[in-house]
Amino acid sequence: MKLAVLSDFHFGFAFTPELEEDSFENADEAMEKALKADLILLLGDIFDSRVPKTQTWAKAMKILVKPLLEEDRGVKLISSTKELKKASVRTLSHLPVIAIHGTHERRGRGELNAVEVLENAGLLIHLHCHTIVLEKDGIKIAIHGMSGVPERFAKDILKQWNPQPVENCFNILLLHQSINPYIYSPLEPPSISISDLPKGFDLILDGHVHQNAQEKINGTTLIFPGSTVVTQFEKSESEVEKGFYFIELKDGIKIEFCPLQKARKFFYEEIQLKESFKKEQIESKIKEILSKNLTKPPIIRIKLKGSEILDKELNNLEKIFAGKAILIFAKDFESREVEKKAEFLRALREQRLSVEDIGIEILRKNLEELNFSFSFDYEQIFRLLSEGEVEKTLQILLGEQKTLEGILIKSLKEFGVKND
Repeated sequence: MKLAVLSDFHFGFAFTPELEEDSFENADEAMEKALKADLILLLGDIFDSRVPKTQTWAKAMKILVKPLLEEDRGVKLISSTKELKKASVRTLSHLPVIAIHGTHERRGRGELNAVEVLENAGLLIHLHCHTIVLEKDGIKIAIHGMSGVPERFAKDILKQWNPQPVENCFNILLLHQSINPYIYSPLEPPSISISDLPKGFDLILDGHVHQNAQEKINGTTLIFPGSTVVTQFEKSESEVEKGFYFIELKDGIKIEFCPLQKARKFFYEEIQLKESFKKEQIESKIKEILSKNLTKPPIIRIKLKGSEILDKELNNLEKIFAGKAILIFAKDFESREVEKKAEFLRALREQRLSVEDIGIEILRKNLEELNFSFSFDYEQIFRLLSEGEVEKTLQILLGEQKTLEGILIKSLKEFGVKND
């Protein structure tokens, strides 16, 4: 049995107008290659927005429907801990797709997220704290999936779900979380560490982290497929190729990374500017990159250090290389405190969070700097403030109203775990 493991398409992401098609073109290449498999696993953040635009849906559906147009791969359903929808069972008679949703698709209680909508359309089977067992040619595979949840609840939810390997099966655990020390973002520190991962699984596959990697942890192989599109513009993202993994189960396990050939290249450079010839230094570095054999205008992020340079000069460079490169400049001239705030806001922007999520993160950061205790749920605090409940908010912040237990139980229920 051959599996294709893909993650983080981020359909609809576009830092600039020039990048609007990248998420679709890269995912399309990945999906075309993945059609060679018997089973496709999608690890979340298929969409970039919690509420995708109609145009994004239209482009995404052209790609996501491809497995449904394939011939029957002979993969049979053995069992499932969730009741499968009639529409979603249809995927089993073609090239089956099993998916979890990510943090970008996560929505409030009682609201369908985009991956659940895809399940209703019969394009995939969505898992959250559930297990499905499949078989082909005598090989049984048990897929256990926990979709993306807020990091602060992830450890508790994983512990309460407590997935157990199924006997006589190849067991795979799907996650979409930060795992310490593999930290995706400092905005919301992980609650799951390597030591918290359940034992006895043959493979653990984790989305969310945008750089591909493969590790061996206590006898279990841990794989991060990475994203298929550049979204973070950090140095680490320039050091690895975009792509996905093939995993073949036959006389053991064979793991192969499949890089994308047509993806736009991303370069990250740091330049120590001299007092003179500042513009010439930057221009020379850009020309050096453009001399490489590139199929598309590359993304070039340049971090400028040392002597300050005028925005006017940087704007002029953008005009000179318009159509040849997509330039992103970062300055390292501010005080450390200002720089930290700028990094925080930049991280928020680059994650393409909703206005509500940005507000929640800014509130969390401010409360943290004011040394407030986090024995309360800051998302609840944000909602109370947005509803004008200032007095109640002050009572919670000042410790006059104890809310931890009630809020924690409510939050766990919201993300699919029962309180026994």
